[in-house]
Amino acid sequence: MASADGVGNLGAEQNHISVPVADHGAWATAMNNLGIMPMGISGQQLVSDSLCIQRFDPGLGLIAPINPMIAGISLVPPPPVPPDMPVIKEIIHCKSCTLFPQNPNLPPPSTRERPPGCKTVFVGGLPENATEEIIREVFDQCGEIIAIRKSKKNFCHIRFSEEFMVDKAIYLSGYRMRIGSSTDKKDSGKIHVDFAQARDDLYEWECKQRLLAREERHRRKIHEDRLRPPSPPPIVHYSEHEVALLADRLKDDHKFSEAIAILFTWIDRGEVNRRTANHFYSMIQSANSHVRRLMSEKAQHEEELERAKEAFKNALLAILNQFEQITAVFTAATRQKAWDHFSKAQRKNIDIWRKQCEELRNAHSEEIMGIRREEEMEMSDDESDESPCKKMRTEENGVCDQTQASLKEENDSLRWQLDAYRNEVELLRKEQSRASRPEDDHSHTHPHSPEAQIQLLQQSMHSMQQQLLNLQEKLSSKETELEQAREEHRYLEGEVLSLRDKGINGCVPSLYHSRDRRTELITRGVITSEKEALLLGIISTFLHVHPFGANLEYLWSYIQRLDSKVSAGELERLMVRLPSMFRQELSGVGATLEKRWKFCGFDTLSSA
Repeated sequence: MASADGVGNLGAEQNHISVPVADHGAWATAMNNLGIMPMGISGQQLVSDSLCIQRFDPGLGLIAPINPMIAGISLVPPPPVPPDMPVIKEIIHCKSCTLFPQNPNLPPPSTRERPPGCKTVFVGGLPENATEEIIREVFDQCGEIIAIRKSKKNFCHIRFSEEFMVDKAIYLSGYRMRIGSSTDKKDSGKIHVDFAQARDDLYEWECKQRLLAREERHRRKIHEDRLRPPSPPPIVHYSEHEVALLADRLKDDHKFSEAIAILFTWIDRGEVNRRTANHFYSMIQSANSHVRRLMSEKAQHEEELERAKEAFKNALLAILNQFEQITAVFTAATRQKAWDHFSKAQRKNIDIWRKQCEELRNAHSEEIMGIRREEEMEMSDDESDESPCKKMRTEENGVCDQTQASLKEENDSLRWQLDAYRNEVELLRKEQSRASRPEDDHSHTHPHSPEAQIQLLQQSMHSMQQQLLNLQEKLSSKETELEQAREEHRYLEGEVLSLRDKGINGCVPSLYHSRDRRTELITRGVITSEKEALLLGIISTFLHVHPFGANLEYLWSYIQRLDSKVSAGELERLMVRLPSMFRQELSGVGATLEKRWKFCGFDTLSSA
C-alpha cells in the first residue's frame, strides 16, 4: 500500500478524480462544502476559519453549502441555491483514505427524526479494514470527538462535544470511502451517517432544559415582583391607646379613609363586646357625622359644575354673536354695489368663506339649542309631577322644610350623645360596684381600701350626670322648636289650600281680588320683569288676531324674529302662569291632533 503522505500518491490517484490533485483550490472548495477546515498534505491550514465556514451558524446547527461552481473562494456571499437543485459534492482527500461523492442525480440519503439534544451519530457501511484511527481521521475534521464506539459489523457510534458538529457529520452520508489506493473489496465501502439516540445526550438535554426553565421562572418572578403593587400597611391591634388615636383620625378629612378601614377591620375581627361597645358606638357616630361633610362637599362640586356650565354657555353665546357679525359682513359684501368691484377670484374666495362661516355658525347655534333643550327637559322633569299651585306651595314652604330638616338632624345628634352618656354612666356604676364588692369581702385581709379610685369614679359619674341633664334640657328645647316649625308648616299649607279654592282654574285668583291678594301674587312671580310684560303684550296681540288659536312653534317662530334669545319653553311657562289670559285647547283628529293656545282675557273680564 502506497503512503498517502507524498505527492506521488496524489499523482497516482489522478485517474480516479476529475479535478487535478495539485490544484489545492478545488480541495479547499470541497472542504468548504463540508464546513471543515481544509488542511494541506503537511497538515497546514489552507484558508482561514472565516472563509472556511462562511454560511454556518453554530446556534442553528445547520450547514449551508457554498456553490462549488464559483472559481476559488469568494468573499461575497453567493446567491441562494434553489431547494430542488442537487448539491454537487466533490472528492475529499485524507491522509489514509479518500472519499468519493455519490451520483448527484440520486436522491439524498434518508435520515431518521433528530432526537432532542443529539450529539451522537451512527456511521454504517464502513470498510472491513477501517480502523478507529481512520474513522477519527475522517470525522475529526467535523469537530471535537468525545468517544468512538466501533463494532465488528462495520458500523460505529461517534459522540461529538457540540450539537452542530452532528450536522457536519451528516453531510458525509453517501460518500464511498476507499482506504489508500487499494482496490480490495475490504478496503472500500459506502458510508451512511444518521442521527443516533443516546441516553447521555437526552440526559444532558433535559438538564439544560430544566436549567433554562429555572432561569425563566426566576426571570418571570422578578418581573412580577417588580410590577406587583406594594402591600397595604398592616392593621394595628385593638387597644385603648389606638382607640383614642382612631377617634381623632375619624374627625380628620384627610385621614378618614385609613381610619374607617381600621374601624371596619376591628368590628369584623370581633373586637366589639360589652366593655368596648361604648367606644365603638362613639366611633360609629363620628363616621356617621362624616356623611354631612360629604354632602356639603357634593353640593360645592355641583355648584362648581353649574358655574362651569354657565360660563361655557356664555362663551358659546359670545362666539355665536361674533359669527353673526362676520356673516353680516359677508352679506354686505355680496350686495351688488360692493360685489361688482371685486374680481372673479376674489368673489370665489368670498363665497367660499361665507359658506364656511355659515356652516360654523349653524353648528354653534345647534349646540346652543341642544343646551337649552337639556335645560328645558331638566326643568320639565322637575315640574312634570307638580301643578302650578303645588309649585307655589313648595316655594312658600321651602324655608320651613329646611329648618325642620336641620332641627331633626340636631335632635338626632343630641339623642345619640344622650345615649352615649347614659351608657358611660352605666359602665361607671358597674365599675364602682365591682370595686366596692372586694372591699366588703376582704375587709379583714386588706385594711386599706381604694378610696381614691372610688372618689374619682364618683366625680366622673357626677360630671356625666350633669352633662346628661344639660343634654336633656337642650333636647326638650329643640323638640319645642320642632313643634313650632310644624305648626307654621300646617298653617302655611292651610293658606295655600284656601288660595287654591278661591282662585280661577285652581291656580290664579281673578283680576278683581283685593289689593293685598294682587300684591301677593305679584311677589310670587306672575310678572317678574319688564321683559315678561313686553312678551305678554306681544303674545296677546298675536293670539287676538288668530281667533282659532296657534300652536307653540308658530308663536315662537314669530317672536324669534323680534328677539332671538327667547326660547319656546320660556313662552310656554309664561302662558301657563296666566290661565286667566291664555287657554290651551286640543284641535284636530288622529294624526292632525295638536295643542293650540287661545287668548281668553276678554272672556275673563266679561265673566267677572
